[in-house]
Amino acid sequence: MNYNFYLPLTIIIILSVLIPFLFHLSRYIGEKSKPTGAINQSYESGIKKTYKDSFERFNIKYYLVAIIFVIFDVEILFMFPWAVTLRETGILGLFEMFAFMTLLLAGLIYIYKKGVLKWS
Repeated sequence: MNYNFYLPLTIIIILSVLIPFLFHLSRYIGEKSKPTGAINQSYESGIKKTYKDSFERFNIKYYLVAIIFVIFDVEILFMFPWAVTLRETGILGLFEMFAFMTLLLAGLIYIYKKGVLKWS
């Protein structure tokens, strides 16, 4: 009889018992620390107090950096399929991607010239 069929099932059962047991065991073995005032305070992106009035003004740089990150992160979504299908697209696909990358580089140069990336 071939028991290779039961190997993945056995591994799943062992892990589903072992992992919760180890988490429970770490409660008793681990170091116990008492929470201090610093642990209970919120700290996000260099702003120590985030529990102020909801209409407080934030620096626009936070939003600009987030939008720029999203724009240049989405470009990777276009470059990956192009890189995978480069042989099928041929030389025309290569020139199209260089045009796309040139447009993105022009946008990055424009952002740099406007001073959006200078944090002062």
